[in-house]
Amino acid sequence: MSLKHFPCGRGFNLHKTNLFAKRIYFMKVLIISGFLGAGKTTFIKAMSNTLNRDFVILENEYASLNVDEDILKEQMECMELLYDYNATRPRESARRTGLLEQMFGSIGRDCYIEPPLHSNWGGRHVYMGDFVYANFNLTLVDDGEIYIGSHCMMGPNVTIATAGHPVEPGLRRKGIQFNMPVHIGENVWIGAGAVVVPGVTIGDNSVIGAGSVVTRDIPANVVAVGNPCRVIRTLNEEESE
Repeated sequence: MSLKHFPCGRGFNLHKTNLFAKRIYFMKVLIISGFLGAGKTTFIKAMSNTLNRDFVILENEYASLNVDEDILKEQMECMELLYDYNATRPRESARRTGLLEQMFGSIGRDCYIEPPLHSNWGGRHVYMGDFVYANFNLTLVDDGEIYIGSHCMMGPNVTIATAGHPVEPGLRRKGIQFNMPVHIGENVWIGAGAVVVPGVTIGDNSVIGAGSVVTRDIPANVVAVGNPCRVIRTLNEEESE
């Protein structure tokens, strides 16, 4: 998991931040955001209460950071490629393939993504296997890494997000953002309009029903639907074949 201070997608240089204090900050954000269970929350709250001085120092460091122009320039280059991809004509399949190879962290053979594609970084942090198909309006919030296995299919209007923001209003006002990678196994089918939130893993061969909101890990070889998405049955051998 990574955490960034990115108001509206703008990059800030975090290398000045003390590593020890940053870890405490991560835990506090997770506590406030509700990502840790009650037992862990109680323990970490007690521990972090003894380290408030480090937390205050860290907040002051974050407040003094300047916009990293190199990050903004890199992101702009990614968005320019994304614009070019979405502007291709239907017959320009070879050009689309070439652009995806430039845009994505890595992409396998014979992948097809129907424009328009939406992405914070134009796919820079997306790693896709072979023979992946995505229908129109795929949204990849790729501030963190997204891994998609071979032979996956995604219906229209699917969103895969790695970035989130704290529930606590004071932190959110400061533009705090946390990123958690998403892992999608091989041969997964994600139905139209589904949303996959940060930190989720979906196992091989599973089916995510249309309109589902996937807030926790889904095992392999199941059908899962709903908001929040829950397993409703296991795929049998005949269906898996």
